[in-house]
Amino acid sequence: MRYELYYWPGIQGRGEFIRLALEEARADYVDVVRQPRRKGMAAMMHILENTRINYLPFAPPFLKTGNLIIAQTANILLYLGPRLGLAPKTETKRLWAHQLQLTIADFVVEIHDVHHPISGNLYYHQQKREAKRLAGYFTQKRIPKFLDYFESVLNGNPKNSNCMLGRSLSYVDLSVFQVIAGLRYAFPKKIKKLELKFPRLVRLHDKIASRPNIAAYLASDRRLPFNNNDIFRHYPELDI
Repeated sequence: MRYELYYWPGIQGRGEFIRLALEEARADYVDVVRQPRRKGMAAMMHILENTRINYLPFAPPFLKTGNLIIAQTANILLYLGPRLGLAPKTETKRLWAHQLQLTIADFVVEIHDVHHPISGNLYYHQQKREAKRLAGYFTQKRIPKFLDYFESVLNGNPKNSNCMLGRSLSYVDLSVFQVIAGLRYAFPKKIKKLELKFPRLVRLHDKIASRPNIAAYLASDRRLPFNNNDIFRHYPELDI
């Protein structure tokens, strides 16, 4: 089955968590809005503005497969996980994976809000003072709190496992990889110090980066670089 992924062009964003799963599974998919001549953007806006569509998405990312349209990153991964071989087989463990993914989503919101603490409709320079004030609290308190939680989840698994869910690779591992990679871009000085406290998260990141399908994706032009129009942004004055 071919999947159609709809997300904003030019950034990794929340769509990247879905791309990583599709790439790891070597799924047949198309990144619709990256198609030439803006045809993809027109197709995405047609769906977003068509109020007669069942289960109309509020915003991208959303996934289209056949006549089914699924929105929200965690919800899309909940659907894709079993179909791509990236989710546990039992309902209890699938719910646990979904719970972890929702926690990652909470973290991503907080990461974004560091550089946009007042409004997403304002430019960074219009809220720079507030962003710097929030950044101190975020880097000192919130990043360690989330990373400590994810490290504790890893510590609850066998010592020879570098997976969030026991011994089996899941979409949650791919998402944790993306978070670590994004934090390294956005807060390089802070993360360099913190990583000493979270060795299993570092090993998970490195393990995912070395997987053949992911390594090929990261080296390709399909993997957009991090940039300051995205969720993870590097402003040196916020790396405190």
